[in-house]
Amino acid sequence: MKNQLLSELGQSLVAGSLSDQQVLADTGRQPPIKILPNANIIKIGGQSFIDRGRAAVFPLIEEIVENLGRHEIIIGTGGGSRARHAYSVGIDLGLPTGVLSVLGTFVSMQNARMIHYLLAKHGIPFIEPIQFAQLPLYLAERGAVIFFGMPPYTFWHENPSVGRIPPHRTDTGAYLVSEVFGTKSTIFVKDEQGLYTADPKKDRSAKFIKRISVAELKELDLEDLVVERPVLSMMENAKNSKSIQIINGMEKGNLTRALAGEEVGTVIYAD
Repeated sequence: MKNQLLSELGQSLVAGSLSDQQVLADTGRQPPIKILPNANIIKIGGQSFIDRGRAAVFPLIEEIVENLGRHEIIIGTGGGSRARHAYSVGIDLGLPTGVLSVLGTFVSMQNARMIHYLLAKHGIPFIEPIQFAQLPLYLAERGAVIFFGMPPYTFWHENPSVGRIPPHRTDTGAYLVSEVFGTKSTIFVKDEQGLYTADPKKDRSAKFIKRISVAELKELDLEDLVVERPVLSMMENAKNSKSIQIINGMEKGNLTRALAGEEVGTVIYAD
């Protein structure tokens, strides 16, 4: 195409191959904009938090409400024990990874709806993926919004290298929203202080890690991680979301401090 209105990059994309490494490299020269630079992602763990019920969830809800008007908050939810049960039944029935992803999606949605109902009197809406185009409006109007953390790959989910459990689950979905929208922070709310060298519930000698890079964490090759491993791989290629924070939501004030920019719990960052 001999269109003088096309930029040099536009002409190379039209005339060249999308497998050409130089053409692909040229597309990275212009950095992506941060669509929601003042927003904060809060991912509430399923098994590690919501499954604990009223004693864990109600104080966190109160703290979220206290921060309305001070911070823009995008709340994602995990699947938890019910998702694991669904996976076990699905695997026993011989269902493939893509179908297991559908099952996990609906459990994560159940948790999102429960959090939504608890925040309904404050006008905080629940949205599904098709409504994400309206997310900026909801934030501007209400200051917060709730979504289910499972990425909407469903049947199109890739197979894992080992087994059949969907590797991209709710931690990954919450992180991807942060990366795409260029949010200010990504906070994972768990029932532990943060990242440890082992599961502190099972190993009392596990050591707490306050701050670590993705490269250092991968080199440690820990058997147990507080976040899904695909999140770490995605952070290595991140354009916007280059760090995540894991906090203990059971301790009152931790979320408020994290939203204010304080390094509470563990910070994992891309080199």
